[in-house]
Amino acid sequence: MDESGKSSTWPLVTICFGYFMVILDATAVNVALPALMRSLHTTTTSLQWIVDSYSLVFAALLLSAGALGDRRGAKGVFLVGIGLFTVSSLACGLAQSADMLILARCIQGFGAALAVPTSLSLLQTSYTDRAARARAFGIWGGVAGIAAGAGPVVGGALVSSLGWQSVFFINVPIGVTGIVLASHFLPSTPRYPHGIDPAGQISGVLCLSGVTVALIEAGPMGWASPVVIAGFAVFAVAGGAFIAIENQARFPMLPLGLFSSANFSVVTVVGLLINFAFYGELFVMSIYLQQLRGLTPLSAGVALLPQMATAVIGSTLSGRVMVHTGPRLPMLVGLTVGGVGLFGLMATGVHSGYGLLVIPFLAVGFGMSFTMPAATAAIMQAAPVANGGIASGVLNSARQVGGVIGVALLGTLVVAHRSSFIQGLHVGMLIAGSAFLLGAVLVWLLVERAIPEA
Repeated sequence: MDESGKSSTWPLVTICFGYFMVILDATAVNVALPALMRSLHTTTTSLQWIVDSYSLVFAALLLSAGALGDRRGAKGVFLVGIGLFTVSSLACGLAQSADMLILARCIQGFGAALAVPTSLSLLQTSYTDRAARARAFGIWGGVAGIAAGAGPVVGGALVSSLGWQSVFFINVPIGVTGIVLASHFLPSTPRYPHGIDPAGQISGVLCLSGVTVALIEAGPMGWASPVVIAGFAVFAVAGGAFIAIENQARFPMLPLGLFSSANFSVVTVVGLLINFAFYGELFVMSIYLQQLRGLTPLSAGVALLPQMATAVIGSTLSGRVMVHTGPRLPMLVGLTVGGVGLFGLMATGVHSGYGLLVIPFLAVGFGMSFTMPAATAAIMQAAPVANGGIASGVLNSARQVGGVIGVALLGTLVVAHRSSFIQGLHVGMLIAGSAFLLGAVLVWLLVERAIPEA
C-alpha cells in the first residue's frame, strides 16, 4: 500500500516481469524446433523431450514449490526461481547437444516451478481488495497473453537472424531486471507452517515421468513396445501410491481435502484440459508451418500471431468481466470458443490457404486466454488463504501436466502418421477440441454461480 491507502502498481509490474519471461520462453521455443533439429541433428522425438523436459520438471515440482513458498516466504522463493531460470537459460543457449539442452531445460523448469506459484501468492498478499485482486489476476493473465503472443514472432526473428541460441539468451537481461525489481518492490510475505513430503514428491515425479515416457516413445517405438508398456505401468503404480501417501502424510504435498470443493476440483481439471489442447496444438502447428509449408521461423511466428494476439485481448477482458460476473461465465465462454476453434483446424490440409487458419487461430487464442485468468481467480477463491501457494501450485501443476501430455500425445500422433502428417494433425485437433468442450461441460454442470467481485 502507498501512503494514500491505495495499492501500489509496482508489485504487479514486478511479478508480471518475471512471469513474462517464463511464458515468452515457452512459446518462443516452438518456432525454434526445426532449427534445433538441423543444428543438433536430432529427431522429432527429441524435440518433444526438449519441450516436455521443461514442462515435466515444472509440473512435478510445482506443488512442493508452492508449499515451500508458503513455508519460507513467497518473496525469497520467487527471487531464487527467477535467478535459477535466468542462469539455466544461459546454459540452454550454450548447449552443444540435445542431451545438454534437455538437462538445461530441466533446470529451467525447476526455476519456473519456484517462481510461478509464489507469484500468485504475492499477488494475493499485495492486493487484498477482491475487485483489485480480480483486476490484478486479469492483468497477470494479460501479460501472459502478451508474452505468448510475442514469443513466436520474437523467437522467429531471433532464430532467423541470430540462431536458435538467442531464444534462450534473451531471457538473461529480462531475468536480471526482474531480480532487481523484485528485490526492491515486492512486499514481505507471511510464513505458514507447511511440512515436507518427500514420499509424495518422489511418487508424483515417477507417475508423471512414466506417462510422459510412454506417450512420447509410443511414436517411434509403437504402443505395444516394452518401454511404452513399462511407462504406463509406472504411471499406474506410482499414481496409486501417490494418492495413498497423500491420504496418510502428516504434511501432504497435495492436501486432498482441497478437492472437497467442487469449484476447486473442476477448475483443476479445466487447467489440465486447456493446456493439454493449447500446447499440443502449438507444437503440432509450429512443425506443420515450417516442415510441411516451408515457412521460415519468422514467417511461422507471424503466421501464429493471430492466435497469440487474441490471447492479449482475451486475458485482459477476462479480468474485467470477472469483476461483474464472477469467474464462471468467462470460463464457459472461453472453453466453448476455444473448442470450436480447435475443431476448425481439422480443415487444415497440406496446401490450405492461410485464410482457412486465421479464424480458428483467433478462436483458440481467445478461448485459452479468456478462460485462464478466471480459472486462476476461481481456484484461489476456493482455497484457504494459508494454502494460497499450494492452491496456485495445484492449478499450475495441472496446467503443466496437461501441456506435457498434450505435446507428448499430439506429437506422437503426427510422428506415428509419418506417411500422412495431416491425418495425425486432424486426429490431434479432434482430441484437443473435445478437451476444451469437456471442460465447458464440467464448468456448466459443477461450478457454482459465484457472487460478482464488485
